[in-house]
Amino acid sequence: MQCSFGAAPSVLNVLPANRTMTAMPIANIMDNKPFVNIMPFGMCNSMANPLVASATAAAFGALTPMPCAPVTAAPWAPGSPTVMVANMPALNNSSKCMCSYGGVIQLSSPGQFTIQVP
Repeated sequence: MQCSFGAAPSVLNVLPANRTMTAMPIANIMDNKPFVNIMPFGMCNSMANPLVASATAAAFGALTPMPCAPVTAAPWAPGSPTVMVANMPALNNSSKCMCSYGGVIQLSSPGQFTIQVP
């Protein structure tokens, strides 16, 4: 997956509890916990991130990326309207998660190829 303000791709970790298992666990919209489900994206370029803003100010206005620390308070949206995983909508290829620093996190590869989620 990728964040619009991140410098590197990351992975979505899906914990196996209450999940349908095929070759890989299936994620739902509540798999949005920073550092549990959503790992950092290398360096953050968002001026809404206080670390980036202060480092940029210290560099006299030159954008200075700082280490990413995702802040995802809201669930993924939209989820699948028809497929439920642990009583929550499953993620699909149009699901996005918003970082509180303005980044849009989206899946770049489904990771699951044996089940298609509409």
